[in-house]
Amino acid sequence: MMAVRETLSVAIDALRANKLRAMLTSLGVIIGSASIVLVVTVALTSQKFVIGQIEAVGSNLVWVELVRSSDRPQPLSYEMTVGDMESAKAAIPTVAETAGIRDMPMEVVVKGTVRPVNLIGVTDGYQKIRRLVVLSGRYFDPLDMQSRGKVCLITKELAERVYGVENPLGRPLRMGEITFTVIGIFRERVSTYGQSEIQDESVIIPFSLMKYYTGEDVVRTLYAQAVRPEDVSSVQRQIAQFLRSRHPPEAEFKAQTLSAILSAAKNISLALTIVLVVIALIALLVSGIGIMNIMLVTVRERTREIGIRKAIGAERRAILLQFLIEAFLISGGGAVIGILIGLAVPVLAQYFLPGNLRVPVSGASVVIAFVVSCSTGISFGYLPANQAAALQPIESLRYE
Repeated sequence: MMAVRETLSVAIDALRANKLRAMLTSLGVIIGSASIVLVVTVALTSQKFVIGQIEAVGSNLVWVELVRSSDRPQPLSYEMTVGDMESAKAAIPTVAETAGIRDMPMEVVVKGTVRPVNLIGVTDGYQKIRRLVVLSGRYFDPLDMQSRGKVCLITKELAERVYGVENPLGRPLRMGEITFTVIGIFRERVSTYGQSEIQDESVIIPFSLMKYYTGEDVVRTLYAQAVRPEDVSSVQRQIAQFLRSRHPPEAEFKAQTLSAILSAAKNISLALTIVLVVIALIALLVSGIGIMNIMLVTVRERTREIGIRKAIGAERRAILLQFLIEAFLISGGGAVIGILIGLAVPVLAQYFLPGNLRVPVSGASVVIAFVVSCSTGISFGYLPANQAAALQPIESLRYE
């Protein structure tokens, strides 16, 4: 134990004598270990962000649409109805909520100019599934849905286009032959960039009102929310089978989920992580070569010192251990500094990120960065250490 302490003390003194060299040698280890921590942090954060975006569109979401033929109109018997929606919820135990929408193009007059808007009739459950953000006013209440109230919610873009700086709440909005009262302004929780039924200039109304004026309870898109994330694929399969059983065999329904988007995002994140980890490992490899190079120079410079230590009785093992400890201190110290940098960057970045996005730090990445960095230093430091331990005392003392 005393010998180990003495060897450690000698190794530390040797590094203190060449502080700048030791710091420059450990620079590659600092970069490599920091990169490992940051790579894992970025991968976890991006995955968390993508999952959050998908859940904001609709948690555990499945949506079904009738596959339409472009060359001929579909018979009315092919169309989904409110009855299909309600029956699906009752028949499939893993469905927590269902909702249906029907959209159609409509026009509003803005300062003497006719502008196209997207009119959307929504059923009960739509807000629970899509989780729209009501910026001002209110959403439909049960009375609005049941009494076919001529009320509507409009997007923020449409409100600015029609009413400018005026407050649109309680104001009339005329579309076609019907005048609606605006009760709220809304937006999507996460923008779908026009890929959903909600466009920049959209109006949503109770489905019962749309059914009253069109005479049909046709649902163009049926939404179903699974109870748990693991039930999504089962709900997707069951709801498609259920609808086929209620409609003519020729009717084709397409059930979709956000799983494909999530899977693609995970694959991209994995590929990016692998590339960045490889870059970090290359940095560690270069730093290991640097450690070996500097240690070889150190052994040559300290040949007489090694000869004197051996002449007064130092064992081969003690010399080997001394230089291995030096390599460990260089790589381990660099790893600690790199890890601290890798932990500090996410903490600082948190102040510049949206409030609802937290940056997770993996404890495993910290351990891996330290172990790999130290292993690199010891592995590449073994050759110089072994060379130093193998020197003969007489030849070492003759070295100039």
